[in-house]
Amino acid sequence: MADRVLIAISRYYKRISDELELGAMAELEAAGAKVTVMEVPGAFELPGLIAMAADSGRFDGAVALGCVIRGETTHYDYVCGESARGLMDLIVQRRQAVGYGILTVENEDQAWIRADRKQKNKGKDAAEACLSMIKFRKELIR
Repeated sequence: MADRVLIAISRYYKRISDELELGAMAELEAAGAKVTVMEVPGAFELPGLIAMAADSGRFDGAVALGCVIRGETTHYDYVCGESARGLMDLIVQRRQAVGYGILTVENEDQAWIRADRKQKNKGKDAAEACLSMIKFRKELIR
């Protein structure tokens, strides 16, 4: 049976998140996964969406995609830290298969290099991580 994967995506920086999604989608489709895409307002909300999706039982794993660019205030630190902590809690405490694709950068140029499918393609990397963790969970937790 095909893996059922949620792409949970923040569209706050649309151009960046669209490119991340294209990279993730190509990897998941090549693996034969059944993909559902759901959007949230920002990276802070990604762990909540993925927790709800996990509770639904409809997905084998999730790919968290988004971008946080440092601004003039400490808001960046809270969003980066808490979204990462929230996803790590799901991974460790609830044994969820999550691929981490939230870019945390200083500026939009750095974000584009990481998102661009012709450069670092972090959407693809996050999808690969999710698929690997789904595989491990199926092997280790029955």
